[in-house]
Amino acid sequence: MPLDITTLESWLWDAACVIRGPVDAPKFKDYILPLVFLKRLSDVFGDELARLAEEYGSRDIAAQIVEDERQRGIIASNRGSVRFYIPGNARWPNIRRQATDLGQYLTDAVRAVARENPRLQGVIDLVDFNATTAGQRIVPDEYLATLVDVLSRHRLGLRDVEPDILGRAYEYLLRKFAEGQGQSAGEFYTPREVAVLMARILEPKPGMTIYDPACGSGGLLIKCHLRLLETHGEQQNGRHRLPPEHAPLRLHGQEINPSTFAMARMNAVIHDMEAHIRLGDTMR
Repeated sequence: MPLDITTLESWLWDAACVIRGPVDAPKFKDYILPLVFLKRLSDVFGDELARLAEEYGSRDIAAQIVEDERQRGIIASNRGSVRFYIPGNARWPNIRRQATDLGQYLTDAVRAVARENPRLQGVIDLVDFNATTAGQRIVPDEYLATLVDVLSRHRLGLRDVEPDILGRAYEYLLRKFAEGQGQSAGEFYTPREVAVLMARILEPKPGMTIYDPACGSGGLLIKCHLRLLETHGEQQNGRHRLPPEHAPLRLHGQEINPSTFAMARMNAVIHDMEAHIRLGDTMR
């Protein structure tokens, strides 16, 4: 059963409490969300390796296929058996086992992911977990280790959470700590049910162009993409894909907030969406 919103919010609150001491509340999301991103990528990659292992009857063969595609640049060009490649040091089980220098390890891990996957450059590698201020670490390793333990409670694979789990996490953290300071978050998300209804009313057809001028984390674009797969897609190699005779949607979005822009880009990668998303102010 997918992670429900109540469990998600409780989980994120526990994560925020872990770093409550060293980090001001408005900045909690700056450290929590990149790790949620990384865990999501790692769990999806694990799911895809498991699918290939089942298909070929061997995990070793599956790993060799993926490694061969990585070396030949097939995955980086979005033509591989997996959506993206996660290097060994960035896979969540290895992160959990890291006992020393965790801040530097996490920073190296997200940068390694960005190097292997050009589509994620400038998306996942923006945070320095080893950063200091006035000569002191902003988030010491012991806090990061506890945060990793908390985030390890739930899987974030394709079948474990709703498609826009990243946007929902951001929305909760933004709202929670803006309210805590007596402020308005200033950002509002389209409820999932409304986005699903809008996609059904639109009933996208192959080749249709869809533009969201304030796309946030890409939730509405995702729903339109999934609706097209529901009505015109077919199972291919364990994934729901459009057959060759159907053109994909031409998805476009613009977002003013760099954090939600990054999430929209990552969501597009995770969901195999050919989406053109730009950072900027639609009103200018």
